[in-house]
Amino acid sequence: MNTEKIRILMIDDHPMIIEGYQNTILFTKKEHQELSIDIANNCDEAVKLMDKSIQQDNPYNLLFVDISLPPSSDGKMTSGEDLAIYAREILPKAKVIILTMFNESFRIHNIIKTINPEGFLIKSDLTSSELASAFQAVLHNPPFYSGTVNSYIRKVDSSDIVIDEKNRKILHLLSQGVKTKNLAPHLDISLSAVEKRKKQLREIFDVQDGQDETLIEEARKRGFV
Repeated sequence: MNTEKIRILMIDDHPMIIEGYQNTILFTKKEHQELSIDIANNCDEAVKLMDKSIQQDNPYNLLFVDISLPPSSDGKMTSGEDLAIYAREILPKAKVIILTMFNESFRIHNIIKTINPEGFLIKSDLTSSELASAFQAVLHNPPFYSGTVNSYIRKVDSSDIVIDEKNRKILHLLSQGVKTKNLAPHLDISLSAVEKRKKQLREIFDVQDGQDETLIEEARKRGFV
């Protein structure tokens, strides 16, 4: 049987978690599979490695992306979600496995709409055997969604509203204490467009008062901040 060479990038800010993923996959890989694994602990490292893989004409075949990552140093990426969207642009053939602690149906639905990952695993119900199954399934017969994800997909109404990239950025900046009047330059949109988007966010999260704190609190409950 021909050797199947698989280049993998694992992105998580907890080294012990990555070590667990690595050990599981190396231990359970098929005999004909040859794995090469790179590791990134934050958005900046991940972007650098992705860009380098393209420059060297040796792109990754598979990415493990944790959603809860610290923002990039330039502030353009606020989470693993932004990173996965970037990967979709520059590594169109790569398979993406999303890993997250969030098990809020609204958040799960949003990730599926914006990224449409080949694999989607909730960390709290992840076992080593499920990770091994997900790895093989995503390579050869995607998608592979963990039980929690599947049950939420069935529950969530398809008309659910999606929070786009700019709205997620507004939530992130507000949570950092940036005032509304200072948001526009960060987002390349007008102040009136910012106001319109904030109104939309208040409707989505069913926030009755006009307080930024209430909006951020609701967004945080649902795993968006």
